Amino acid sequence: MRAGHGSFVVFCMLLLIAATGRAPAAELKLADGLRRATDSSRLLKIALHEEEIFNADAAIEKARMLPAVNAGFGGTLLTSQPAAIFGPNTVPLSQKDFLAYSLSIQQTLYDFRGNASRYEASRIRADAKRLDTERLRNLVAVDFALTYLDLLEAQKLMTVAEKEVERLGAHGRDVRTLYEEGVVTKNDLLQAEVRLSDARQRLLGAANLRSVHASRLNNLLNNPLEEPLQPAEVDLTSMPAFDMPIGQIWQLALEQRAELRILKEIMAALDLEETARRSEYFPRLFVKGGYDFTENRYQVHEGNWSVTLGLGISLYSGGTTRAELLKIGSQRARLIGQRDKLVDDIKLEIKKYLLDSVTARERMKVTAGAVGQAEENLRINRSRYEEGVGTATEVLDAVALLSAAETNYFKSLYDAKKAEAAVLYAVGQNLLEVYK
Repeated sequence: MRAGHGSFVVFCMLLLIAATGRAPAAELKLADGLRRATDSSRLLKIALHEEEIFNADAAIEKARMLPAVNAGFGGTLLTSQPAAIFGPNTVPLSQKDFLAYSLSIQQTLYDFRGNASRYEASRIRADAKRLDTERLRNLVAVDFALTYLDLLEAQKLMTVAEKEVERLGAHGRDVRTLYEEGVVTKNDLLQAEVRLSDARQRLLGAANLRSVHASRLNNLLNNPLEEPLQPAEVDLTSMPAFDMPIGQIWQLALEQRAELRILKEIMAALDLEETARRSEYFPRLFVKGGYDFTENRYQVHEGNWSVTLGLGISLYSGGTTRAELLKIGSQRARLIGQRDKLVDDIKLEIKKYLLDSVTARERMKVTAGAVGQAEENLRINRSRYEEGVGTATEVLDAVALLSAAETNYFKSLYDAKKAEAAVLYAVGQNLLEVYK
């Protein structure tokens, strides 16, 4: 029995080393991990590239409001020299071979805010994309924080499982001694061995769960999955109190959540895009100036300056403008529906996480003294068993009760912290600032 227990302890130590890495890892604090996770997130890197795309779109639309400058150069080779009949004679009109140069500039003077609206809409969409990047950054942060707390919880539960194996192993050794002395029956020994085997299986499961959470955390940090990790403990007692009425919390969330701010920006962009489309019904006033030079010694003036003031209008485009306006109207109606649904979803999300927080705090109060009571209960039952008054079943039940009390205690603590992070995210708080 002693040799078997020692071998299992060695095996569990090896399993723990495999779960945490081959070498001791430096302590990782939550604030440092959040910063690293957001800096190395692939999602955020993709989002930053998308920001650049939207900024480029805004630059393209801005270019439409600037003058268009064009230059040209060409050479002409003719088989016959151009000439005109003038009475009995022919008069040359141009050289047989000549070069031509041109420079022109054109500027739209007024287009009923068509180009200006397109530029403002593209700039607003770029701002909305930046808000979306902020949303993704906070989403990555809350995902990391919850996974970090999952790992801490898994480590505590693994410790509980290790203690249960140790307690059952100690009880098994006591039972074997009493059995060899003829004080107890073999049934007590078999019960202890079966319970110890069951506890060892739970320890294996706890070690595997710890390894899974460590790999998830490494994935969020963009590290190799087997990178050693040792998360630092967090203060589980400094939880912000959300004692304000839930209506005020909802209002705070509606002001801070990036998703709602994004929808507001997109709605403003749609209004500007509608203005730009409607401008296509009206004429466009433009001015164009240029200089043309053609090498031709038969012309009086080889070079000429020109200025043109003109109007341009699209008389018919197959109903494109009308269809685009209908499309924008449908997009606006869809956004209104999405916003209403999002508001309800946010309120429901906050309500759920607040209830989770309240429940976790109540569980903390309930389980605060349960561990001490369970430890005392185990001590009493062990003494009763050693004195021959109690039964082995009572001792085994006391061990199981203590493990359950410790498990419930740690679960309530970490559930409270996870509920806190979830509430902060749902309200729209910047978790990088909260946990810095």
